[in-house]
Amino acid sequence: MNIYIEKYIDYLRIQRNYSNNTEINYIIDLEDYETYINKKKIKFDEITYKEISIYTKYLKDEKNFESSSINRHLSSLRSFYNFLLNKEVIKSNPFKLINGPKKPIKLPNYMKYSEFEALIAACDDTDLGIRNIALLELLLATGARIGELIKIKVNKIDFNNKEIKVLGKGNKERICYFNDHAAASLKRYINESRPVLLKNKSSEFLFINHIGNPLTDRGVRSIIDNIIKKSSLNTKITPHTFRHTFATMLLNEGCDLKSVQELLGHVNLSTTSIYTHVTNDRIKDIYLHTHPRSKK
Repeated sequence: MNIYIEKYIDYLRIQRNYSNNTEINYIIDLEDYETYINKKKIKFDEITYKEISIYTKYLKDEKNFESSSINRHLSSLRSFYNFLLNKEVIKSNPFKLINGPKKPIKLPNYMKYSEFEALIAACDDTDLGIRNIALLELLLATGARIGELIKIKVNKIDFNNKEIKVLGKGNKERICYFNDHAAASLKRYINESRPVLLKNKSSEFLFINHIGNPLTDRGVRSIIDNIIKKSSLNTKITPHTFRHTFATMLLNEGCDLKSVQELLGHVNLSTTSIYTHVTNDRIKDIYLHTHPRSKK
């Protein structure tokens, strides 16, 4: 391995305190790059814009990388060359001029309301089943991320105003609202099931697992997977599907994009605008089925 790559990985590990997974991804990207330039007899500190463009094409055509993988690869190299620039090994970063391929728009998948009802129906009347119903209802009612859901504290729930304070990305707190269905499910869970699940323990967190500890991200995903299996639904549903469904339902009912952005806790409106592709399809479908000159 190039000595500068070794120094860069040490820098990421010690000074930037990157996770093992991130560090491994950087190593893979940089070793792939090093193998390529050695094979092409290109000096790493003399690579040109044209040679980088050829390398990007190589990643797409010969390595069959998706756009997201190519962009991650280029990002790793851009950061590496910034490191070299700061160490005065090179005079300019050639990767700064390279734009990666545009990512294809991936439309969010969402549930039909009947599919949500099938998930609720698949939950039994045990203490865990009552908890699971409250969990599903709250996911759809608030559009909260799983990471936000498991951090909800009981004292942050305001039943009078049907509001919950959730801790979002970057430790930013926001208000989420819930409906009567979610309120009824939550009250039953808190009053009947949660005390049983706690097993004489105490916890400030709302959702508890079967041994009385707070639910984890993995725990919620496992719960949802098991409910889907019991429901026999063939639709691909992930925890994030509830968030997509929440946003799509609001927009379909006429909620403005800015309000949906606030409710989802998105920093940029452009992140929320992906849902307009879904709702625009529905609007087009309504037009084709209602306009008298569009009917066959």
